[in-house]
Amino acid sequence: MEHFSEEFARKSIKADMFLADTFHTLIYALEKKIKAQASVHDPHSLELLQTIPGIGDTLSLVIFYEIQDINRFPGVGNFISYCRPVKCAHESAGKKTGGGHDKIGNVHLKWAFSEAAVFFLLKNERAQKIHQKLVSKYGKGKALSLIAQKLGGSVYRGTAEILRLVFS
Repeated sequence: MEHFSEEFARKSIKADMFLADTFHTLIYALEKKIKAQASVHDPHSLELLQTIPGIGDTLSLVIFYEIQDINRFPGVGNFISYCRPVKCAHESAGKKTGGGHDKIGNVHLKWAFSEAAVFFLLKNERAQKIHQKLVSKYGKGKALSLIAQKLGGSVYRGTAEILRLVFS
């Protein structure tokens, strides 16, 4: 803070740092309570989510609470569609059209699986090679969405084994 010559700037930075520290403490306590509560609700599902590479404590909680009951989805395609990493098909009378219906599904799951895909790629060399092939074929955004789809399918099936088979 000594870099700033104006007293107002120093006080403003000090206040911001105080707020950041306070929020950090509150968020940490809240996360701890939420984790404990989730462990009471369904410890098996929560542990299973955390076995999937790229899904840690926070993402597992988001996915856990946003899905609610996985059995409400009749199939993996329905679940992945609800998670929004895929575009909706627009077809009528055999003709395909573009646009529309981009907001169908759960935005929080889309975010969670997109983040999980990034973390998954960070520590997995084989997945990075596959991702590069997908990038050259489809572009960066679509390639990451395809990885997110695989993670979503793995969550639906309740196993990380699929990811191990595909990416190892």
